[in-house]
Amino acid sequence: MLREAKARQIPGEPRRRWFRDDDFDLYVWYRPDGGFAGFQLCYDKLDDEHAFTWLANRGATHHRVDEPQRGMLAKQTPILVAGRSFPAARVREAFLTASAELDTGIRAFVLDVLGQKHARA
Repeated sequence: MLREAKARQIPGEPRRRWFRDDDFDLYVWYRPDGGFAGFQLCYDKLDDEHAFTWLANRGATHHRVDEPQRGMLAKQTPILVAGRSFPAARVREAFLTASAELDTGIRAFVLDVLGQKHARA
């Protein structure tokens, strides 16, 4: 089940919240008026992590999360690179279960975007 974790707030950037469990990380960004500016849903964290990102001003993107090699580079930040096509139905179904106790507004927002046609590309 997704649970809220402490999200670092960066001055000058939209307010964010972070929810996580063993398979997902969900970051939600807010506009100054409190509406949703976007979200990033990272999934398959333990296997082949990917990130689906939706931003109100840009739409949807999908990437693989490339982790730096362990050792000397272990403190480097992961980067987003081209990945496979987005398995929208599988991710939406898994998110539906993982988000059962999530705030209903956030849950509905993410499920709505994941169900839209562009999320299937």
